Amino acid sequence: MSEFDELQAVIRRCAGQRQSEQRACEAFLNALYHALRTASGPGLPLNNVTLDFTTDPTVRLRPPPSGSFHAAWLRLGLCEVLVRVRWVAGAFQGEYGQSGVFRVEQDTEDALLSLARQLLRDVAVAYGGLPAAESHLN
Repeated sequence: MSEFDELQAVIRRCAGQRQSEQRACEAFLNALYHALRTASGPGLPLNNVTLDFTTDPTVRLRPPPSGSFHAAWLRLGLCEVLVRVRWVAGAFQGEYGQSGVFRVEQDTEDALLSLARQLLRDVAVAYGGLPAAESHLN
C-alpha cells in the first residue's frame, strides 16, 4: 500500500468520528446562539443576534482532523464575534473574541446562559465598556 493509499484509508476510517464531532460542535454553537438571544432574561429576547457558521480560519486541512475547532460568527447587534469550539476530553472547549476562553463540561441551559452573559461582558470590555475587573462581578 502506498503512502497515498494509506492516507486515504485513515481519512475514511476517521470520517464518522469527525462528522460526529462537527455535529456536536455545531449543535453547541446553535445552543449558545439561543442562550445569547435569551441572555437578557425571560420575556426579553435579543432579536438582533444572528449565527453564521464559517470555516475555522486556523484549520489548514480539509476535512478538519478530529479535535479541530469548528467556528461561527455571532452577530451581536453592531458587532460580530468569532466563536471557535472543539470537543476535548468530554467537554466543549473554545474561545471567542480577543481573549475569551471557555470550557463547558455539561451543556445545560444554565451553563450556556452563564457563558452567553460572560461573552457579552467580555465583548463590552473589548470595546471599552467596563473595566475588566467589574465585568466578572455579575
